[in-house]
Amino acid sequence: MEDAKLLRQYEVMLRERYFVLEQCTQNAKGKIHGYLHCYTGEEAIAAGICADLTPKDTVFSTHRAEGHLVSMGARFDRMMAESFGRVDGYGKGLGGVMHMSVPEIGLVHSNGVVGGGIGLAVGAALAHRYRKDGRVAVAFFGDGASSHGVLYEGMNLASVWKLPVIFVLENNGFAISSPASKMISVADVARRADGFSLPGITVDGNDLVAVYEAASAAIRRARTGEGPTFLECKTYRTRGHNEGDPQWYYRTREEVKDWEQNRDPVKRCKALLISKGLLTEEKDKAMIDAIKKELAEAVAFADASLYPGEEYLEKYVWKEQ
Repeated sequence: MEDAKLLRQYEVMLRERYFVLEQCTQNAKGKIHGYLHCYTGEEAIAAGICADLTPKDTVFSTHRAEGHLVSMGARFDRMMAESFGRVDGYGKGLGGVMHMSVPEIGLVHSNGVVGGGIGLAVGAALAHRYRKDGRVAVAFFGDGASSHGVLYEGMNLASVWKLPVIFVLENNGFAISSPASKMISVADVARRADGFSLPGITVDGNDLVAVYEAASAAIRRARTGEGPTFLECKTYRTRGHNEGDPQWYYRTREEVKDWEQNRDPVKRCKALLISKGLLTEEKDKAMIDAIKKELAEAVAFADASLYPGEEYLEKYVWKEQ
């Protein structure tokens, strides 16, 4: 990974981290309604996967979409407005935090259905192959979705037709409160790709460079007509499944603290940059300060935006044929 890209994607990780933390703050104030699923601790995956994608590619996200959105270039102000359910958000306030879609930057759809983006990504990949447009489709999903039938149907079709799709498993160890170790029959889910004759790769999802190198190879493979790749990124979410999750009945504070102190992807990347002479504490602080300023402006933008009126239901949700 070139130095310039490493530094740029580190800033992307900072943007992911601080945007989500601001969402948590606003959620605690009652400004964000519904379930908020935070991406803290998983930032290296989105930053590494999306680094070589373009707005012409098609990305399908999950209920924990903010990291993917930020990594693809979504604007803080419009994301925050959508989080608040306001008309200046990406979905005019009708989608909220679990259903943000920004097709113009390549993130076609995010949704709250577990595994809901997998079949959509395979369909998009079929369209890319049919059109021979050189584009790539990416499906993000979690360990809970990794045992759903749609994944195996999708991998089978993608392999048979050599579709330009990348299946990205963000294995954070828990499907809500169910440990992956008790729900999945293999230590590395990527092994299951062998049954469909496509590459299955497991990487440290908290290592930006490792994720990027695996993703970059998978993207090249897809663009050159060699077919799909299954990429398992092992990571850990350092907040609950959602804000308010009574998480201490299924994991310990000591476990979370260990991940935060010793395996945090942002800290690891920062240490690498400093060791290479690419970053100083002063430059790091300046980057964070600029991000926080942008976030304050985004919150003000969202606060100033209106809630959608009843007419939005007829105009954007329901239409008589």
